Amino acid sequence: MTGKVSVFLSTALTLFLSVLPAQAMEYVGPPILEDKVTVGLLPPVEQRLPAVPFVADLESRGQVPGRQGGSLTMLMKSAKDTRQMYVYGYARLVKYDLDFNLVPDILESYEETDGGRTFTLHLRPGHKWSDGAPFTTADFLYFWEDMALNEDLYASGPPTYLQVMGQPAQVEALDETTIRYHFPMPNPDFLPGLAQAIPNQIYAPKHYLSQFHPNYQPLAELTTAAEEAGQRNWAAVHIKNGRYYRYEKVDLPTLQPWVVQNEAPADRFIFTRNPYYYKVDSNGLQLPYIDEVIFNVTEEKLISGKAATGDVDLQARYLRFDDVTLLKRNEASHDYDTYLWRIAKGAHQAILPNLTVKDPVFRELIRDVRFRRALSLGINRHEINRVIYFGLAVEGQNTMLPQSPLYRQEYRSEWAQFDLKQANALLDQMGLKRNWEGARLGPDGKPIEIIVETSGSTEQADILELITDSWWELGIKIFTKPLSKETLQRRIFSGQTQMTMDSGFENGLATADMAPNDLAPVTQAQYQWSEWGEYFETNQNGGNAPDMEIGVTLMDLRQQWYLAETKAQRTKIWHEMLQLHADQLPTIGLVAGVLQPVVVAKGLRNIPVEGLWNWDPGAHFGLYGMDYFFWDKDSLTAQAAE
Repeated sequence: MTGKVSVFLSTALTLFLSVLPAQAMEYVGPPILEDKVTVGLLPPVEQRLPAVPFVADLESRGQVPGRQGGSLTMLMKSAKDTRQMYVYGYARLVKYDLDFNLVPDILESYEETDGGRTFTLHLRPGHKWSDGAPFTTADFLYFWEDMALNEDLYASGPPTYLQVMGQPAQVEALDETTIRYHFPMPNPDFLPGLAQAIPNQIYAPKHYLSQFHPNYQPLAELTTAAEEAGQRNWAAVHIKNGRYYRYEKVDLPTLQPWVVQNEAPADRFIFTRNPYYYKVDSNGLQLPYIDEVIFNVTEEKLISGKAATGDVDLQARYLRFDDVTLLKRNEASHDYDTYLWRIAKGAHQAILPNLTVKDPVFRELIRDVRFRRALSLGINRHEINRVIYFGLAVEGQNTMLPQSPLYRQEYRSEWAQFDLKQANALLDQMGLKRNWEGARLGPDGKPIEIIVETSGSTEQADILELITDSWWELGIKIFTKPLSKETLQRRIFSGQTQMTMDSGFENGLATADMAPNDLAPVTQAQYQWSEWGEYFETNQNGGNAPDMEIGVTLMDLRQQWYLAETKAQRTKIWHEMLQLHADQLPTIGLVAGVLQPVVVAKGLRNIPVEGLWNWDPGAHFGLYGMDYFFWDKDSLTAQAAE
C-alpha cells in the first residue's frame, strides 16, 4: 500500500469516527425555517441533511459550538462582488484545513491510487442541492459528457485540468455516490484544483441546466429562446445560466452555505441560508449558524470610513494597512474590534523588472543579473518597513513565508541587505561609468533612467519615493508613472513597460504538493516575463518562448515536478526553484507579511484574532469557516429587537 493511500484511508477513518455520533444525533434546524417546515414548504431537518452529514469538530479548530440566527453585513464596491460569497462560503469537494492539508468536505471520502493517476470520489448519500434536488454522480456526468465534451460549450475540448499532457481523463460513475477519474499520467493538480478559492468545475446541477441543453430539449426551441433573450445561441444561454461562482442567478442551485436572493442591478444583495446545507455541529445544529448575509454596495473610497463608523459587522475586503489608525481610533465608540491578519503572499510589494521589455538598451541592462542584484542591494527595506508599515512587516525577497514547510530564511535574505558599496561595485563590474552629475551611463552612453509604472497606489508611490533616493546613490534615476490598471496591463503585455510594482507570489504558504506555477513563466499576468507567460498560456500561439536560462530552467523544473512520483522529489524541485529565484532575482521583493485589517463587530464569534489573509489557499474568510461564525446571545437578542 502506498503512503498516499495510507494517508487517505487514515483520513477517511478519522472522518468516519468523527461522524459516528451523528448516527444517534438529534438534529436541530434553524428557528427561522420552522414556519416553512410547519406548513409543509420544507421537509424536517433530518430529511434535508445527507444520511451522513459533515460533523464540524469546532473544538479541534480552536473554535466553539455556537447558536443559529442573525444577520451579518459587509460592504462591497460593485455587483460583481457577489462572487466573494462563493469564496467566503468555501464549501468544496475537498478543502484545505487550518494546516493546509487537503481533507474531504462536500465529499464523504476519497482515494488517490495508481501513483496519482486515479481518483475515486465518494459523495454523501442523500445530499441535496439548495432547491432540494438530489446531488449525485449524474451531476458529474452532466458536466463531463454534456458540457466538457460539447464543442459549443468547450470549443478546445475538455478543460486543461481534466487533461494531462493533452490527454483527457476517463470518467466513470460507479453508482449514484461514487465517481472515478483516471488520468493517463499522474495529475498532482487534480485535488488542489478542487480546493481553490474558485475551484475547478467538475459537476453541475443537471436537473437545472439540462433545460438549456439540446441533448435534453428541442434545438429549435432553444434557438428561439436564445434569440428572444438576445443571446447568439443556446450555448451562450447555458453558459450565462450556469456561472456558479458568480452568485448572480437566484434560481441556480448551489451547495454553498448561503443562497443569493436578488440579482443585479441592485445596491444591496441578500444571501439566505441554504436549507439543505450538509453540515452540523457537534450538538446537531444545522449550519451555517448565521441566517442571512448582506452585501451593501458603495464606493470603494468610502468603505474604510463606513467600517470605522459601524456600518459593517465583518469587513476586510477594500481595507488596507494605512486604514488601521482610523479603524483603531473608532473601535470603542462604534462597538467593534480591529484584528490584524498576515497577508500571505510571497511579497506584499515587489519590484517587477520586465525581462521581456522591447527596449533593447534596457533589455540588455535588466537581463544582467548583476544589475538586478545591485538594484536589490540599493533598497533600504528596513526604512520602508519602519516608515510605511511601522516596523510590522517582514523584510526581504519574494519567497515563502515562515508558515510554509518550504520556507528557508536564506531565500528571503539573499541580496536583500542594504549595501550601497556592494551594489556600486556590481555596477562598476558591468562597466557602467558615471558622468559629471554622478549618473550611471547605459550601453548607449545615455544616463540610466528607469520609469516605474504603477496602478496609482499611494502606498506604492510612498515606497518608490524612498527608493528614489537610495538608487540615486547608485547613479540611477527613477521616475514614477501612475496609470489605470487596464492601461498598465496593456503596456506590460505589449512590452512597453520597463518596470512595475505589484505583489509577489500569490501563495506564500505553499507545500511541496502544490504546483510551483507561481515560480515559472506560465501566465501573461506574471509581469516580470509576460511575453514568456503568454507563450505558454496560449499554447505557443502568442508571445515568445523563454530565451534566458532562468526561464528555460524554471519551466524544465516545473515539468519535472509534474512527473515526480514522490513528495521528496517534489520538495527537492521546489527548493531548486526557490533557490534560483533567490539567486537570480526575476522579482525584487521588498516586504511581506503586511497586516490586513479585519473589522469584527462585538459579539461576532469564532473569528480568530490572529489569522492569515490569503486568496489561494485560504479563500480569505473561507479557511476559518464562515459557516461557523455566529452571534452571541446578547447580539441575537439585540438584532431581534431592532
